[in-house]
Amino acid sequence: MNTIEYFKERFDQLQADNSDSSLRAIRQKAFDSFTRLGIPLRHEEWKYTRINSLFNKEYNFFSGQIPTSVSLGDLDAIRLPAHEEASELVFVNGMFSFPLSTIRSNQILVMPLEEAAKSEFTDIVTKHLGHSGKYLKDGINALNTAFVNNGVFVHVKKGQVVERPIYIYNITDARTENILAQPRSLVYVSENAQVQLVETYSTLGLEESFTNQVMEIVVEKDARMEYYKIQNDASHTNQVSTTHIRQIGKSYTHTVTISLNGGLVRNNLNLVLDAEHCEGHLYGLYLQRGQSHIDNHTVVDNVKPNCFSNELYKGIIDDSATGVFNGKIFVQPQAQKTNAYQSNKNFLAAD
Repeated sequence: MNTIEYFKERFDQLQADNSDSSLRAIRQKAFDSFTRLGIPLRHEEWKYTRINSLFNKEYNFFSGQIPTSVSLGDLDAIRLPAHEEASELVFVNGMFSFPLSTIRSNQILVMPLEEAAKSEFTDIVTKHLGHSGKYLKDGINALNTAFVNNGVFVHVKKGQVVERPIYIYNITDARTENILAQPRSLVYVSENAQVQLVETYSTLGLEESFTNQVMEIVVEKDARMEYYKIQNDASHTNQVSTTHIRQIGKSYTHTVTISLNGGLVRNNLNLVLDAEHCEGHLYGLYLQRGQSHIDNHTVVDNVKPNCFSNELYKGIIDDSATGVFNGKIFVQPQAQKTNAYQSNKNFLAAD
C-alpha cells in the first residue's frame, strides 16, 4: 500500500466515525488537496529539506481516541518554569488532552475545535480555520487539515488581559512504537485583548516520531499577542511546525522561535498584516549541532497600507548540522507606505 492509499484508508475511517462532524467538509476539501499535491518531492519550497523518506516508515497514526499513556508524572518532567500560575494545554500524540490540561484564567475560553465549529464561534472557525493553506500550497499542510480531530480552540475574551502565559505542550509518546502526530489549534485574540503563548515539543522514548503541527492565530483590533516557540527535542525526532498569524485589525504581534535540538525541523511562520497600521516582529535563534537540520521559512504579507514589520534571525551551525533560512516579504499593490525589514545572520562553527 502506497502513502496516498494508506492515508485514504485512514481518512475514510475518520469521516465514517464522524459522519455528523461540523468539520467534515473542511476535512474533505483538504484531503482532496493532499491527494492532488502529495508529499513534496520536487517542490521549490522544499528543495533543501527532503521529507519523503519519513513517509516510508511505519507509524502509529492516531485519528481516534486520545491516548492515555502519558501520566502527570511524565508531564511534570517537562513542565516550564512558573507553570503553577500558567494555563497549560497538553497535546498527546497530536490529540488535545483535557485531563492533562489546566485552565487557570477566566479571561480565556478553551474548547474542542469540533464544539467551537457548531457554537457561537461558528463564523470564526469557518472563516479562519485553514487560512494557512492559502500560503502553504503543499500536501503537508493539507494533510494536517484533512485529519483535524481532537484539536483545540482558544478564545481570548474581548478587552481581557491574560496576566499569566498559556503554555502549550506537544508531547509525543514514542516509547513503544513510531508515532505520527498532527496537533491542530486555532487561537482567536479578541479586540483590545492581550495574551502570551509559549509552545514546546517533547518526545518520550527512543522510537522515531514525526510531528506535523499547525497553529493558526487571529488577532483583532487593538489586541497584543506574544508567541514563543521552543524546540529542544531529541535527535531521533522530526517536525514540521506551522505558525500562521493573521492580524485583522490594527494590532501588535511579537514572535520568537528558538530551535536548539532535533533531527529534522522545518518551521513555517506566516504573518499576514490584513489591516492598516499593524505592527509585527519576528525573531529567530537556531543553534544546531550533530546531524540536525533546521529549515526556517517565513512569509510577511502586507495586505493593507501603513504596516510595519521587523524580522531578525540568527543561527550558529556546528558539527555536520545544516541550516536553511528562506524569508519572503510581499507588498500587495494596495499596501502603500509599507515598512518591512528583514535580516538573517549566521555563524559556521565547524572547521
